Amino acid sequence: MSNKLKDKDSPSFNSSRITHHSSLPLGFTLIELLVVIFILSLFAAVVFPSVYTLDGDVVKSEANKVASVLRYLNDSAISTKETCSLKIDFKEGAISWKGPDGERTEKLKSLEYIELQSRGKVQDGQVILFFGPLGIQEDLIFALRSKDEGMTVEFNRLSGRVKIVTNDK
Repeated sequence: MSNKLKDKDSPSFNSSRITHHSSLPLGFTLIELLVVIFILSLFAAVVFPSVYTLDGDVVKSEANKVASVLRYLNDSAISTKETCSLKIDFKEGAISWKGPDGERTEKLKSLEYIELQSRGKVQDGQVILFFGPLGIQEDLIFALRSKDEGMTVEFNRLSGRVKIVTNDK
């Protein structure tokens, strides 16, 4: 008895294969679309706020920076009994300070003027302020302005407090 094995490749192989045209989706599934939209919206939420900032937000942010620097320098000078300095450069539009942690510089886009008891309103050149072991010896006001909004940062030498005031146009 000989059994002939039929091979798939042999021409005598007679299979009753039914060929199906598989219906593969030609587009994207809903889940794939949702994942892509989620990733793009996450990317946009991270990138766009840093690219498009409103002028009011810039003034508010810079006012908070100036207030923080003034408090830091005054408190550091009193606690360490060392002199700290703050340089305001109107041409560069920047403030630089030297404290216990070293020197730092911060650009200010909205710096308009500063007002000192000893010199009045100053809006050009450079001004250097010293914070000694008793703190700064005069009250001062930083004026910041964009085209839409203005703010002042007021430093009181007696209390060591900083107040941020919004100015209407």
